[in-house]
Amino acid sequence: MTAPVRGRPAGTPPAAGPTLAADRVSRDLGGRLVLDGVSLAPRPGSVTGLLGPNGSGKSTLLRLLAGVLAPTAGVVVLDGRPLGEWGRRAVARRVAVVEQHAETLVELTVLDVVRLGRIPHRRAWTPATAPDEAAVRAALASTGLTDRADRPWHTLSGGERQRVQVARALAQEPRELLLDEPTNHLDVQHQLDLLNLVAELPVTSVVALHDLNLAAMYCDQLVVLREGRVVAAGSPADTLTETLIADVYGVRAEVTRPGPTDRPHIRFLGTVTGT
Repeated sequence: MTAPVRGRPAGTPPAAGPTLAADRVSRDLGGRLVLDGVSLAPRPGSVTGLLGPNGSGKSTLLRLLAGVLAPTAGVVVLDGRPLGEWGRRAVARRVAVVEQHAETLVELTVLDVVRLGRIPHRRAWTPATAPDEAAVRAALASTGLTDRADRPWHTLSGGERQRVQVARALAQEPRELLLDEPTNHLDVQHQLDLLNLVAELPVTSVVALHDLNLAAMYCDQLVVLREGRVVAAGSPADTLTETLIADVYGVRAEVTRPGPTDRPHIRFLGTVTGT
């Protein structure tokens, strides 16, 4: 899969100094240790990819970063303060989340859904302001949904609904954006369009992905999880090796790089013998 990437070129470092970070966080769910001592410190303005098989802890880590779940051990900090010291509204003004699936039984239009992103910025029952509406319109435009603003939510395809959820998150005007497998329901063109958009945003993004080539194309840093633990972290070129792909995914692969500063490309050759 190849496409022009409009974000930062490979090897271009973002700004230093993490604002949202996890320090040795663990989390039990139903008596099972889902995360075990995971640390993550994305650089501001960067795109960090979370990789790993199903059940490796990617979604749980995103929920800890969003403050939806509290860690059993360790701490998540925002601007150096534990996330628990921030009020929910204050966190929502800073951190936006795009989940894998979103459903509603309420009859809403695309515009209604995107406007939900402005809730953290105003008091309950107060009308939308001009800045609210400007943020909503900008979010619709950036995700290519302006002409669908009046469409009922229930008439949209799965891919269109995912794009609406991204627009809703952008309407929050966050500084940190967390996305849980946002490309799952999208065709190839919209996968590339969405990740190009994420790469260009002036925010710190953490995105869980299954597609290793998309992760290599669009992420500045990668964190690979297996059974709730970090098994590799670093640039795509340093992290996505044939050995790691075989160990973590049980798949034989050929990893090539056109040049010394280019991003790797993975060609899958089949499952590892005996897996």
